[in-house]
Amino acid sequence: MNIASHADASNKTILDVRNLRVSYQSQRGRINAIQNVSFTLGCEKVGIVGESGSGKSTLGRTIMGVLPESAHTEGQILFNDENLLTLPERRMREIRGGDISMILQDPKFSLNPVMRVGDQIAEAFLAHSSSDKTLARKQSLELMESVKIRNPERVYRLYPHEVSGGMGQRIMIAMMLVAGPKLVIADEPTSALDVTVRMEVLSVLDEMVSRRHVGLLFISHDLNLVAKFCDRVLIMYAGCIVDACRSSELRDSQHP
Repeated sequence: MNIASHADASNKTILDVRNLRVSYQSQRGRINAIQNVSFTLGCEKVGIVGESGSGKSTLGRTIMGVLPESAHTEGQILFNDENLLTLPERRMREIRGGDISMILQDPKFSLNPVMRVGDQIAEAFLAHSSSDKTLARKQSLELMESVKIRNPERVYRLYPHEVSGGMGQRIMIAMMLVAGPKLVIADEPTSALDVTVRMEVLSVLDEMVSRRHVGLLFISHDLNLVAKFCDRVLIMYAGCIVDACRSSELRDSQHP
């Protein structure tokens, strides 16, 4: 793709969050988890940083539509001209894992321990297509190779406990990308990995986002990592976005 067309792809809005509020009802009354959050995301890597309890993960789960029943939401989350907050669950199941995918922190708790990893990737593909198992296996093997898994035929037959943390995270990335999503939410996807493996996984994510022209929402508490990896950064505090900047300007942020 040439530079001009790549710029056009980057400028296209994939997600538009408007005045989002999320609260929970408790015995002490209503607790506000997210307050008046607004931002847009295109074909780019946008980092969300903030201390524990700032609302980062709640934001990701709100977009995915996986909040507990006690949660109350207001505002709009526009994706493909649909407000995700008002869609019926049947429609959200089509979007979740298909058009929007989420990579979680630790594959040990995200992968099915009694199912071969290749079959789990193929299952994700079959859930969002009308293809047969033969094509699903072929697509899964190709994607495993594209996320730098050596000898994918061998790894396909392994169980989650037989792969390393870095390999497990690559398998998770393959599983989340196999249906061809337009938006990927990564919630602390490298925090359980050592530095070397972390950089390898980030390289895989970066290549996947660039080549497939999808949007990436990268949730992390690691400021240095986000500054190096992401294009833009949103800083959250007490459920609000208190600053937004280019990643190169993150060190100049004035919020304490």
